[in-house]
Formats: sequence, structure tokens, C-alpha cells
Amino acid sequence: MRVRMALLIVLAAGAIAGARQGGGTSRTPARGPLPANIPVGSAVRSADFIYVAGTLAIGADGALVAGDVRAQTKQVLENISVIVARAGSDMSRAASVTVYLKRSADFAAMNEVYRKYWPVDPPARTTVITNLIVPEALVEISMIAIHRRGERRVIHPAGWMKSANPYSYGIKSGDTLFLAGLISRSGRDNSPVAGEMGAQTRAALDNAGEILTAAGMTYGDVVSSRVYITDTAAFQDMNAAYRPYFPVDPPARATVRTGLTAPEYLVETTLTAVKGPERVAVTTPDADGTAGRPNPSFSSAIRVGNRLYLSGMLGNTDSNKGDAAAQTRETMARLGRTLKAAGFEWDDVVDGVVYLPNVRDFAAMNESYRPFFSVAFPARTTVDAGLVSPDSLVEIMLTAVRW
Repeated sequence: MRVRMALLIVLAAGAIAGARQGGGTSRTPARGPLPANIPVGSAVRSADFIYVAGTLAIGADGALVAGDVRAQTKQVLENISVIVARAGSDMSRAASVTVYLKRSADFAAMNEVYRKYWPVDPPARTTVITNLIVPEALVEISMIAIHRRGERRVIHPAGWMKSANPYSYGIKSGDTLFLAGLISRSGRDNSPVAGEMGAQTRAALDNAGEILTAAGMTYGDVVSSRVYITDTAAFQDMNAAYRPYFPVDPPARATVRTGLTAPEYLVETTLTAVKGPERVAVTTPDADGTAGRPNPSFSSAIRVGNRLYLSGMLGNTDSNKGDAAAQTRETMARLGRTLKAAGFEWDDVVDGVVYLPNVRDFAAMNESYRPFFSVAFPARTTVDAGLVSPDSLVEIMLTAVRW
């Protein structure tokens, strides 16, 4: 029997007892803001990485901290610090962070609190603007941290200015490089690079190329990509600019519509790269078992060593239009065929992101998502984001590690 060696840390909404709290902080009363027994693990440790689920500002009493984004950001980061400590690491070992912010006007205030946790060598970071599952929540943060025994090295291209905001452009650990969310801005002087979607996509990916080079990598080492666009009507313009950077076996990818932190930017791209000799692209088989058709813009999944990075997948069909539960089942079926084709199982999944265009579908999605996991649930983040397919109600992106 194969034994799963990941450490699962499951914290109930009100069980983050070790979090430090400021005196007299106002909180919403009564029960916690999330339904009980949602199918999410707070964190999964797999080899040298700790995958931390999207975390809200929930206090020890199980209620969302009331107040402004400063108070919520502090509580979120205190909660995460407890989680990573229990997993054998600390905040200084953070490699990659995604901040989901409800209002762009809160960006500076969030940064004010955030930078106190990383006064030097902050993690790579992506910040997007989107609605959250809990309406009163102003910020949600997910993270990948490195175990204390793992390497952590900041990657900064020669000649680039440091960002004015608290993030590094890249963090490398062993064979893996986590890049910050990249926009159409010059790394040399932090000035915006104007242009339409195609031009901005090229500018962001050119920046990625310089970071990859500084880490001793190339575009061919990129295994996973998350692309955030502000207008789905420009999706194909982004694709046309994106494809030439990855002409063979492109990385797994999810593309969703969110807001960005400044109105002049149209696209932000977050990449993960792994320098490994065993990089294999996997295509999702059809339901009848026949070979699927590769997509020129992204691979269904990229397997490198014992890790599998899956693309964001949809499950809309002619028969399940308007049914989030049915679309989730179909999405999970497609993800399951991809896992199996790559030699992985559901219980190898360590991390996931669920994008919902309408948060009212949260319960229906969970109902269909839950039965696929028999051991313990992976870390997961669920946020409100627009999908590029107008009839789609859910998109799910996963990462798996096999022991």
C-alpha cells in the first residue's frame, strides 16, 4: 500500500488559537462567516513546500474581524503565521503569495501592514482585485512556503530597480522558481509600458524572461501560469501574444477576469518554473478513453519529477448549462482523467484554486467537489472571478505531488 507522506493541517474557522491578537479589536458577533465542514485543508506540506489555503481574517472566536483592511490583513497574516509554524516553517520562508483584495483603494493600506511581516527579502507576490466568498471580507491571502531545511534565494535581474511595493520578483528553492505577478512595467525604472492587451502581455512576459534568465532558467522551464485579464473580450489578443513564448508543450494555465491594482494595466501573469529533465506535457483524454486534442495555448497538465501542475479546467456542456453542481462534477471528471493519465490520484492533490463567477454557487460547487477526496482535503482558495467561457460557472486548477 502506498503511504501518503504529506502533513495535513486542518484548522477549523475558530480554532486558530495560537494567533496573536491586538487588544480591543472589534469583531462581528455570533457564528463564523463560513459554513461548517467546507472541504478545504488549511495547509498541506509536501516535501519542501507548504501549500497554505486562502485564509481570511477569522479570529479565535470563529468570527471575521470587523474593521478596515489593515485590521483584516494583520489577522490574516497572524493566522497564516500559526499555520506555517505548525507545518515546520515560519513567515520568513514564504516563497509565493497571492493577495485577493476586494477594493483597489485598499492596496496601499494592505501594503502598509503586509511589509511589516517581511522587512527584507519578501516573497514573490501577486495582487488582484476580486470579490470574496464572505461578503464582509476585504482581503484573502494564500501562500506557498518553504520548509526550514529548503533553500530560499531571492532572484533579482541585474539592472532592475527594487519594487516600491513589498515583494521580490522571484524566489528560488532548489529546482523551483516562483515569479511575482508581472504587469506591463519596466523592471529597470518601474515605469508603465503603455499599450493594448497584446503589447502588455508581451511586456509582462519579456520581464518574466529576464527573471528566468537571472535564475538560470528559460521559458521552456515554466510549468504553470495564471493569467489575470481585465476584459474577457481581449482574451484572444492575449493568447496571440502569449503563444510565441511557449511554442512547444506550453505550461498549464488558468485565465480569469479580475481587477488589477491600477487602471492602466490590462493583464497580470504569474508563473512557476521547474528546472527538471523529466518535463512531460499531458493532454486530458476524452471521456471514452481516446486521446484528447492538445490546446496550442496551454497543456492540460505538466508533469515534472513527482509534481503535476494542472490547468484550470471547465465543465460546461450543452446539458448542464446553468447548473453549477453538474458543471463541477464534469470539471472534476476531466481533472480526474488528467491525473490518471499522468499517473496520479486524487489523494495526491495538495493545492487548488476554484474560480466562481457567482459566489452564490459556492455551496453547490462544494457539494460536488467533496466526494472526490477520500483521505483529506487539499489546501484551496475560492474566489469570485470571471471566466472566459460565458456559459461556465466554475473553473478549477490543481497541483498534485506523488510519493
